Amino acid sequence: MFDKLRVVELASVLAGPSVGQFFAELGAEVIKIENPDTRGDVTRSWLFSGEKRSGSLSSYFSSVNWGKKSALLNLKNPEPYRVLHNLIKDADIVIASYKPGDAEKLQVDYDTLSQINPAIIYGHITGYGTNDHRVGYDAVIQAESGFMSINGERGGDGLKMPVALIDVLAGHQLKQGILVSLINRMISGKGSYVPVSLIDAAVSSLANQSANWLVGGVVPSRTGNEHPNIAPYGDVFKTIDNKEVILAVGNDRQFQSLNRVLGIKLDLSEDFNSNSNRVLNRSSLNEKLSESIGVWNATDLVAKLGECGVPIGVVKKINEIFAQAPEHWLLEDGGMTGVRTFMAAPDVSSTKLPLSAPPELGANTLDIMERYG
Repeated sequence: MFDKLRVVELASVLAGPSVGQFFAELGAEVIKIENPDTRGDVTRSWLFSGEKRSGSLSSYFSSVNWGKKSALLNLKNPEPYRVLHNLIKDADIVIASYKPGDAEKLQVDYDTLSQINPAIIYGHITGYGTNDHRVGYDAVIQAESGFMSINGERGGDGLKMPVALIDVLAGHQLKQGILVSLINRMISGKGSYVPVSLIDAAVSSLANQSANWLVGGVVPSRTGNEHPNIAPYGDVFKTIDNKEVILAVGNDRQFQSLNRVLGIKLDLSEDFNSNSNRVLNRSSLNEKLSESIGVWNATDLVAKLGECGVPIGVVKKINEIFAQAPEHWLLEDGGMTGVRTFMAAPDVSSTKLPLSAPPELGANTLDIMERYG
């Protein structure tokens, strides 16, 4: 789809590189510029406890760097800087994650690069916006955007999510902005500057939780798995075979079906005959559901409720998920396996474009220097 597109990645960690991999999955040539003074993208050194690194690759780095080329260029020196500028002349998109002011110091900011290539689209990830020099890290943004105030058990301490989800959300925002800019460039022929901050991406994703305050006047709090607006939704129950199952009952029809399968008549009670009443009486509702669900084994219960259109699932571990992973989820090359970042269009994701494994540090430096030197 994007086989004629060239992307220069001046980004590290997760948000920016996830956008680079997105374009690589769609056929673009993505050239990742890494700094030899810092030994490249910092995530190359982010190893989990006990991880044995292969070369310059880590599991974390490998999560969002498939299909790219890596070039080590010290942009403080004239020759590598000239190579980058030649590369920009031939590029369509730049993805950057510099703190405000840092790109200007290196002369790789949008104003500088757009003079070299007026059609360049420059996507810029920051922590707090283009006028705030603070470093933006996902965990801190989760705290400052309100996510940690609503994530955790009722009455307990705030918890950050175990995935850098704000980075992922910011990456999605940047993809959208760049794609809109590509459409605009088809019309106007002009490039554009596309800034996305982690804090903006986080707050825009608060969804119903922000509306509960802005519209309903209630400050959301930690409620564990309980959904503040729906019941039983997000509640977890144990089956007789000691499996955890989660319910996501979104309407009265589904609740009635749940009752029929479990052989109880909760929907006849005024306490449970509407979603608003079920939210008000969640504790007593969950006690009765826990007792009824506890006599089923997970496989039978999931199958029976599935037949009746009641949303239910088993809480699975990561290894269990990938034991039965469909082919279109996965990337494979040279004995390595990864996960695709783009799965929106079956006709694209099922046409498995050949994608190289994440690059070793500087694996393509000589090639890039020869092509653009």
